[in-house]
Amino acid sequence: MKGRSIILDHLNDREAAALLVDGKLEDFLIDSDAPRPGTVYRARSERPVKGQGGMFLTTSDGPAFLRQVKGLAPGQQLLVQVTGFAEPGKAIPVTQKLLFKSRYAIVTPDAPGLNISRSIRDEDERDRLLEIANEIMGELEYGLILRSACVGAETDDIAEDVEAMLGVANQVLNDHGTELEVLAEGDGPHLLAWRDWVEPADIESEAGGFERLGVLDALDVAAGIKEPLGSGAYLYIEPTRALVAVDVNTGSDTSMAAGVKANMACAKALPRALRVRGLGGQIVLDLAPMPKKDRRAFETSLRAAFRADSEETVLVGWTNLGHFELQRKRGRVELRDVLR
Repeated sequence: MKGRSIILDHLNDREAAALLVDGKLEDFLIDSDAPRPGTVYRARSERPVKGQGGMFLTTSDGPAFLRQVKGLAPGQQLLVQVTGFAEPGKAIPVTQKLLFKSRYAIVTPDAPGLNISRSIRDEDERDRLLEIANEIMGELEYGLILRSACVGAETDDIAEDVEAMLGVANQVLNDHGTELEVLAEGDGPHLLAWRDWVEPADIESEAGGFERLGVLDALDVAAGIKEPLGSGAYLYIEPTRALVAVDVNTGSDTSMAAGVKANMACAKALPRALRVRGLGGQIVLDLAPMPKKDRRAFETSLRAAFRADSEETVLVGWTNLGHFELQRKRGRVELRDVLR
């Protein structure tokens, strides 16, 4: 099956969305019982944790943890937004820097100014978008970012999207209640698919689409620890409580260049493998044997692969044992947790 397809369906009674590219599962989103990233709470500060540079908060959904809390006193009420998924038994990660994000626009109340996505380089298009932004925002003190999806989009569609996000921002910021509560829900998988998978694609929304289009078979592979790389090589991806261990295996290839080929294949395949499985946190790569002179090429390939990924990932570097470490945002629910 060639081309891009977006399948909107349900799995185990949970809303879910899959992105297929040329018949291969490229991305997968599924709802969970945890608070969705993007959810905005009115919360109350409780106690600082000096050793971790943050403070525990109380929300209507349980404890949260906020970093960079200078000037915040215990008992103070504040607005915070969920940034990702917590590890089991840990507090919800939140931030005070609120963002209201949609397909075309991001409203940034704490960062004034009008900005156009850097990926939009056509000057005429940038001028058109800046004109739209100026007309809608006027004298508002909020900031606005127009996303790359705006390229070629109708002016009315962009304006409607911006106004919708301004409406949500105003509703949240002008709510003067005192109870601990949810002020805005984060987006679910179907809305996230519309928001972030913006390239042209066929849309399948009838029930049973996952089974008809092979998504369930792809999820069976992703639910396991083995990820094929081609040419007989493969990855073992094993989440533990402390970290995610990734082992690169050359398989049946015993040539002199087998290690280099497998490691380069790992660099290209790893972002997708982690994304589909919903894995983040500390990630350690146990690579196949290769000469040190090839490490730079591996890093370059790995950096290029993660640059196109939707989740923020920091390439930390090499350890004394020759492992490569990464730190990845926990922006997805872990697949194995919702498939149990």
